[in-house]
Amino acid sequence: MSSTTAFVSIDNLRKGRQAVSAPIDTGGGCGTTGGAGKSSCGSSGGPDDMPAEIWEKVKDHPCYSEEAHHHFARMHVAVAPACNIQCNYCNRKYDCSNESRPGVVSQKLTPEQAVKKVLAVASEIPQMTVLGIAGPGDSLANPKKTFDTMRMLHATAPDIKLCISTNGLALPDQVDEICKYNIDHVTITINMVDPEIGARIYPWIFYNHKRYTGVEAARILHERQMLGLEMLTARGVLTKINSVLIPGVNDEHLIEVNREVKKRGAFLHNIMPLISEPEHGTVFGLTGQRGPTAQELKAVQDACMGGANLMRHCRQCRADAVGLLGEDRSEEFTLDKIEEMDIVYDIDKRRAYQAQVEVERQAQHQAKVDALAAALDRQMATAQVDPAMKVLVAVATEGHGRVNLHFGHATEFQIFEVSATQALFVGHRRVDLYCQGGYGEDEQLPSIVNAINDCHAVLVSKIGACPRDELKAAGIEPIDEYAHEFIEKAALSWFAGYRERVASGAITHTPRGDASIRQGAYTGNTAATQAAA
Repeated sequence: MSSTTAFVSIDNLRKGRQAVSAPIDTGGGCGTTGGAGKSSCGSSGGPDDMPAEIWEKVKDHPCYSEEAHHHFARMHVAVAPACNIQCNYCNRKYDCSNESRPGVVSQKLTPEQAVKKVLAVASEIPQMTVLGIAGPGDSLANPKKTFDTMRMLHATAPDIKLCISTNGLALPDQVDEICKYNIDHVTITINMVDPEIGARIYPWIFYNHKRYTGVEAARILHERQMLGLEMLTARGVLTKINSVLIPGVNDEHLIEVNREVKKRGAFLHNIMPLISEPEHGTVFGLTGQRGPTAQELKAVQDACMGGANLMRHCRQCRADAVGLLGEDRSEEFTLDKIEEMDIVYDIDKRRAYQAQVEVERQAQHQAKVDALAAALDRQMATAQVDPAMKVLVAVATEGHGRVNLHFGHATEFQIFEVSATQALFVGHRRVDLYCQGGYGEDEQLPSIVNAINDCHAVLVSKIGACPRDELKAAGIEPIDEYAHEFIEKAALSWFAGYRERVASGAITHTPRGDASIRQGAYTGNTAATQAAA
């Protein structure tokens, strides 16, 4: 396949799934030592879906629990600048504050500076429950800096979960150190299990004091990744696999990656889109390799359903990110600002605050349960409507699991796949900010509409007349009647009403999956002037 023309075919994905669907080990998933496990566990699971000891590890981890990411925060400290492999999608940048992607940081830190920053953030953001080292290089290519940081944090902030991210090349050699400091969450970036494909992603690796290139480099990397994953599983460490979807290179191959990491006990599989804008200076960006569309990403993720549990709420964070997923408060905690702070790390105060957050999280979960029960009751009156009907709904939210953001203030929309039996988070779509200086930028509207034009509705806390008209013209319902409701409750309630309108003949259900929608053909409808956002 040409990297410039290939795209993911749903039929090919289905064929690919069949091709790799021979009986496999059902280990991994919900447990850390194998076992069949329920398909609902993982990022969207709850305490009934997994062993109690696993639930304790994931319930307030925003990367390992889709529910938790609405309420709990994470931070990364940039103590690991060196890397032992080269990826064609990576260009590490230091002293950079205007890009939001992996490998980018504003300040590199010493372990001592990192610990002080963690304590400062934790005292100001008590819902920060997770500390990760994700670069800007590779955490295990900088083992002393990484483990010095973890050792000090393990002693001074024992309530914070510790995580590392790695490409896996040095992982087998460091499993004992990982376990020594109770680092019980490890992310491994695995983009291939076929070295021929790997050779198109990795120009070289540096292993055992020698540089390797091509297929040989990819083979060594693959073998080390699989060994490290198996070793972590055997030690009870939860693993998340990150895979970068590169159209025409590994798109269909990621189905096999999903199967192989599940066999080896991976808890979650996070399939992320390639970031390939040329201004980032990566090899792929400079050679014209495109990233996937949101619809292509979802198609690959959907094709992997039934394999390793999927994470769909990743934001591809910077290596110095601070705050909830989807936000970055790192500028509030620069080294000079930390020096002026009166840092008081009160673990009891943090736990009390987190208990309040957990109450909110439980309220969100109960609202979802109640809304689903109500939706099923209403479904009795719409028996003639296809029970398998499902649609995508976009949601404007600033966190806490609620519909609580003005359309004009959104820089991303969360996407839910809604049916009569569930409201399933399936991803997010970044958009240009519409409201600037109190007024809507009408030229932004077509790109925003295109980002969500496979959705039947968009749930917002408020919306202006101009964007309301544009969305309606594109066949997307703007809905503001559920402002500040929990997202799942709002989505299920809207969908129940949608089914009733279809059943009564008031509207006709039209699938929004045709090629023109997938390619983003909407160019705008109204000629409205500037309107208040």
